[in-house]
Amino acid sequence: MTTAKEIMHPGAECVRARQTLADAARIMRDRDVGALPICGEDDKLLGILTDRDIVLRCVAEGRDASTLTAGEIALGRPMVVEADEDAEQVLRVMEQYRVRRLPVINHPDHKLVGMISEADIARGLPQERLAEFVSAICAE
Repeated sequence: MTTAKEIMHPGAECVRARQTLADAARIMRDRDVGALPICGEDDKLLGILTDRDIVLRCVAEGRDASTLTAGEIALGRPMVVEADEDAEQVLRVMEQYRVRRLPVINHPDHKLVGMISEADIARGLPQERLAEFVSAICAE
């Protein structure tokens, strides 16, 4: 049985809730990623910030990325999986909620231990299952 921990990218860097969107954008650029987990001071996951969030909820609304914080723009709780979850459960969650990135947490402390992206999934899936996954994520 393959687990989330085995397919995730470990060491995902968090943006802190009090950091600005300009800070987050620089981290995204430097790390070449399109999303960052938002973590509190205790490293517990609070949300996810995407490059799309920055564009649509800051830039397009004429807000100031140098003052607006990641915590202010975070909406709801993100879908997560625990590190010991089976890979099939990871796929079900990503397909059901049509998410392209999934934080992996440690139970019971809810601390972030990694992220799973579509690329991580693609590396570990048979071709048939990969086609099903992509169809489910991209479906209208």
